[in-house]
Amino acid sequence: MSTTEAAPRAIEILLVEDNPADIRLTTEIFKQAKLRNTLHVAEDGETALAMLRDPARRKPDLVLLDLNLPGIDGREVLLEIKSDPALRAIPVCVLTTSAADQDISTAYHRHTNCYIVKPVDLNQFIRVVQQLEDFWFSVVKLPRAAP
Repeated sequence: MSTTEAAPRAIEILLVEDNPADIRLTTEIFKQAKLRNTLHVAEDGETALAMLRDPARRKPDLVLLDLNLPGIDGREVLLEIKSDPALRAIPVCVLTTSAADQDISTAYHRHTNCYIVKPVDLNQFIRVVQQLEDFWFSVVKLPRAAP
């Protein structure tokens, strides 16, 4: 890298998850990630939407969204994100325990970018999160987020 090139910016990830164990595990996996990243956590849908709509915050490069949240659930959060012109380009990956056909169908009809059922096995969960990182930040070309 030449002296005039800026260092790559950290990848911004918003994890919308209410399970403390899943939050801890996901946080640890992203701390060990190959790419520099900043993981923000919202433990409910209302907080996630407030963070996404806060003009003082940079928009995330990716949202990891659980469906089963207290208050405003992930289904509604997904609908709000994909209905808002200022947010709809942000990739949303549903990462949830629900394997119900209705949830999968609803998520895709609401324009999720992918749907992943959380594995119950710890090692499988770690591998899934690492594969998410590899795919979304090494393979996929994402739009530059607005500051």
